[in-house]
Amino acid sequence: MDNIRPVETKADYDWALEEVGRYFEHEPALGTPDAARFSVLLVLIGHYENRHWRIEAPDPVSVIKYFIDQKIRTQSELAEVFGSRSRASEVLRRKRPLTLDMVRALGKSWRLPADVLVQAYPLDDEVRPAKKKGRRLGRHPSTVKAIKERKTPRTSGPAAPRMTKAAGRSGSRSG
Repeated sequence: MDNIRPVETKADYDWALEEVGRYFEHEPALGTPDAARFSVLLVLIGHYENRHWRIEAPDPVSVIKYFIDQKIRTQSELAEVFGSRSRASEVLRRKRPLTLDMVRALGKSWRLPADVLVQAYPLDDEVRPAKKKGRRLGRHPSTVKAIKERKTPRTSGPAAPRMTKAAGRSGSRSG
């Protein structure tokens, strides 16, 4: 295998593409040194491309939407697979995650690989920030914070003495 070198720069990449191009025009016979050189150059080119232009795998919902957008499948067919139109719609809008049963059914009926469908992906509430909850009308946030930090109940003034039955009686009974 003459003249093989690492593909680390754009110039090396261009050189390797030119070398490989020759083999596409005249494919070498299997088991020959030219076939081995062709194979090694393809591996080096692939490694360089993965390092510089990595293409991430699409998430499961994007794959499903692609099949629907390209008219390969329909949303009605997806609803049949999932057993419900609303469930199919929720998955497509990223409101509901795919369950293992959905992945199995979709893989079987649409012949999609399970490893594509089981990837983690963000749901709609993870994509957009959630609305703030818990703020009551008429209460300033600093007031709410102060109430939460309080450890003992607050009194509006000095504590009034408690009156007991014994303290409320005048005089004493003597026998």
